Amino acid sequence: MMYGLILAGGSGSRLWPLSRELYPKQLINLQDKESLLQATFERIAKCIPEENIISMTGVKHLSNVKYQLSSLAKNTVVLSEPISKNTAPAIALAAKYVLDKYKVDPVILVVPSDHLISDNESFVKTVKEGEKIAEKGYIVTFGIKPTYPETGYGYINVTSESILDGVKVNQFVEKPNEELAKKYIADGNYYWNSGIFMFKASTLLEEVKKYSPEISKVLEEFDFSKSDEIPFTIYDKMPSISIDYAVMEKSDKIALIKFDGGWNDLGSWKSIYDVSEKDKDGNVKIGHVLDEGSKNSLMYSSSKLVATIGLENIVVVETEDAILACRADKTQDVKKVFETLKKQNDNTHLVHKTVYRPWGFYTVLAEGNGFLTKMIQVNPGQKLSVQSHNFRSEHWVVLEGTAKVVLEGKELILSPGHSIDIPLKAIHSLQNPYSENVKVIEVQKGNPLIEEDIIRYEDMYGRV
Repeated sequence: MMYGLILAGGSGSRLWPLSRELYPKQLINLQDKESLLQATFERIAKCIPEENIISMTGVKHLSNVKYQLSSLAKNTVVLSEPISKNTAPAIALAAKYVLDKYKVDPVILVVPSDHLISDNESFVKTVKEGEKIAEKGYIVTFGIKPTYPETGYGYINVTSESILDGVKVNQFVEKPNEELAKKYIADGNYYWNSGIFMFKASTLLEEVKKYSPEISKVLEEFDFSKSDEIPFTIYDKMPSISIDYAVMEKSDKIALIKFDGGWNDLGSWKSIYDVSEKDKDGNVKIGHVLDEGSKNSLMYSSSKLVATIGLENIVVVETEDAILACRADKTQDVKKVFETLKKQNDNTHLVHKTVYRPWGFYTVLAEGNGFLTKMIQVNPGQKLSVQSHNFRSEHWVVLEGTAKVVLEGKELILSPGHSIDIPLKAIHSLQNPYSENVKVIEVQKGNPLIEEDIIRYEDMYGRV
């Protein structure tokens, strides 16, 4: 019986400004009614029992990951990294978790949470073929036959040695320049690295011990038979290294199985353009867009009218607080903008004006020296944690719906037009036990006005 591991901790920096560090692309609904994370869970649940699916994410994404998965299955296992250490420590830790917790040594399927796969039947078929190879003691990777000289992917070179339905891997190679990528395609023995792997838990840990003993040594300090906790003091000892560098590029037990089920890593705006429906002029228009005479361009509007005239091979993306405009062949460089904003401590890389939470969302309307104004929506049946603040007071005005407010142990019911003051350090909660959305204007006063100024006492989403 297989287990699944969903890696859900990425930042999605190349899809800025839609993707932000605290709400990355795997949590966003890009095409369907569900997020990429939810689509990933449903896909692997076609070949792995739901109770055997584990998700690994960072502490900053934990509540959103749990909330999104809770709508698909009960009691899903979500492990939280206290600090990001790249994919090798995360995958190795998950393998040890399965061995310790369930006392089994199964094949584990590792999948990123932010990829698009259009043919789920082909995916399931490939997983079953790969499982047979993994059972023989190989680490199996899914290879995608390249269709154009992509410079944003790593490549895998294979030998002619067959292993059941797969082939033995010769080497992993770095993201190439365009000239080198063209040579790889002409060679015919190179595949794109999809980032999807399969292995027996014991096989992976043996290879980690052989090629990354520094990871293996730290793993010995964990005992998941007693707790699911990943202590910061232990995990911080891990090196920050990818599974490719730590194991895949060094091991002689790597096999590749070809996958042709409509894979796309959605790693850039060009990728979004490639998989989206186009009009007669080759344009992709999403949201409130008005265009005259443009060709082969992507225009994305999230909140405002985007008007374009005579563009060609251009990407324009509008969000509430940022606009991106670039040539279609330069979308890989969006990551540079993201990293620059991060170095400048510009919150535009971190959060949107609208921030989603398990209970609903809030939108920042205005902010200045010592004040912050939000519109808060609490969805039916949801509630904010019981909390207090050390540095700010709040004033709430109900706009829509009926709000239940708990303030210092007293319950109050507020209808539209009514307001209430939340004093500094007062224990309080905003709740919606009714069937209609609740919308509230919140005015914060104090310094500093930061989201971290929350002391939680009770929380239905496990964030205490």
